Amino acid sequence: MTEMLSAAALAQAVHAGRLSPVDVAERCAEAIRAHEDEVRAFASLDLPGLLADAARPGLAATPLAGLPVGVKDILDTVDFPTERGSKLFAGYRPTTDAAIVRMAARAGGIIAGKLVTTEFAFMQPSVTRNPRRLTHTPGGSSAGSAAAVAAGMLPVTLGTQTGGSIIRPAAFCGVTGYKPSFKLLPVLGLKPFSWSLDTIGLFGAHVADVAFAAGALTGRDFALTDDMPAPRIAVVKTARAHLAATDAQAALDAAARAAEKAGASVTTLDLPEAVEAADEAHGVVQGYEASLAFADEWDRHRAALSTTLATYLEGAAALTPERYDAARRTARRGRHALADLYTDYDALLTFSVAGEAPEGHSSTGSPAFNRLWTLTGSPCLNITGLTGATGLPLGVQLVGRFGRDRELMQIGRFLERAICAA
Repeated sequence: MTEMLSAAALAQAVHAGRLSPVDVAERCAEAIRAHEDEVRAFASLDLPGLLADAARPGLAATPLAGLPVGVKDILDTVDFPTERGSKLFAGYRPTTDAAIVRMAARAGGIIAGKLVTTEFAFMQPSVTRNPRRLTHTPGGSSAGSAAAVAAGMLPVTLGTQTGGSIIRPAAFCGVTGYKPSFKLLPVLGLKPFSWSLDTIGLFGAHVADVAFAAGALTGRDFALTDDMPAPRIAVVKTARAHLAATDAQAALDAAARAAEKAGASVTTLDLPEAVEAADEAHGVVQGYEASLAFADEWDRHRAALSTTLATYLEGAAALTPERYDAARRTARRGRHALADLYTDYDALLTFSVAGEAPEGHSSTGSPAFNRLWTLTGSPCLNITGLTGATGLPLGVQLVGRFGRDRELMQIGRFLERAICAA
């Protein structure tokens, strides 16, 4: 498989005049031609358009330096169909771009194409294959977004997470996934699943690459420095630790040892009961909101939904407003209790996934180690560099304090380097 592309390094080379946007676009096009037939990351693609757009004057001076950007096909785009992984929306062309797509274009990114999503970003597996081993799932729902980066086809991609749809495929495909603090990136133009949970995020090769892309997209300062104090990291296995395979346990332990060896203060921590209780609340919030978000599809087009989604929505319809309101209160208490922990710790270190990417394509894997952090709105990073029992990638997850995304990036790069040096 082609080596992954570093967004930060490519942009630096373009800004310095060592490469042009056309050079980068041609490199991406070459990798796409070589690997797309077997990986199937793209829902729609226009390579001649990509190369033509890269020749536009002035791109080299923009924040994103004319880098190609892939967009998960759950986000609206004018220039490409927005099919949402569903035959209901085959050929659908929105009249406006999603806000994040416009942000990417304004920052000088070239929209390279739409990337495969599972049906409406839920659990029905997609056609995309894991570039690390084609016989295994890439995860979901941001399957194409993770796979395109892993295959070296694109340097930056956009994904979404409602349960575990950024961190899980990033871990399975061996790339860096970044789920920002809730609402850092606007969700206007996203087909909603659960408006209290849906979060747009980024995929890149390494922490520096998602930090670069986040800064370029938002105009915020995400610059990483080398003079940060030694971080205080709490290892949190959660009440779901029994779901983690032996190699996932070993990966988390290895990451903790590497961090400590590199100078971090590392402590093992049990989460407060109020935080743990919020994990179950996630399912109620997601289900209740999904039953309303898909009211039209359910009422008018039920036969066009997969059995996976239809069965889920049928069950979700039984959730009462009282249970939903109680779950929201539980979530609020959990967020407050979690915020208190960051008085003593800078980041939490936990599982990204329960183990290596499952073999076959009948499942996208479990979001058991992601749901809680989506509900709390915490920024999360999948950190690469570790492998599982059969040699597939096996990431670990860093969880930061709400609104302290740049600080989490700093700690993420520290851990990434520590793992690499171990």
